[in-house]
Amino acid sequence: MSFHDDAARMPVGPDREQRGAPPPLASSTRPTRTAALWVAVAVGLVVLVMLIIFFVQNQDMTTVRFFGLEGTLALGTTLFIAAVGGGVLVALAGGARILQLRIANHRRQKTIVGPGARP
Repeated sequence: MSFHDDAARMPVGPDREQRGAPPPLASSTRPTRTAALWVAVAVGLVVLVMLIIFFVQNQDMTTVRFFGLEGTLALGTTLFIAAVGGGVLVALAGGARILQLRIANHRRQKTIVGPGARP
């Protein structure tokens, strides 16, 4: 008997439910905060290992010039500093947008509830 013979005998689609096979059980467990934390730690460790490999493979010294300052730095370190600088700029822009939305929401709540009332 082959795999194809077994597959041909397996009921497919709505017939399966009519023949008395139980439907698949829905998962009743939900991920916990601790599980999410462990996943985040594992992903963080993988990223750190990849960064270490990146630094080890890019140790060539390069000249860096910035606003009249000049120095030599490893290529991997230079690229990492540039990436962190870009991330800081994105975080600042995101923080400014969040602050802008909070202020707008506060003003909207104030006009809906009224100037002297407390929500």
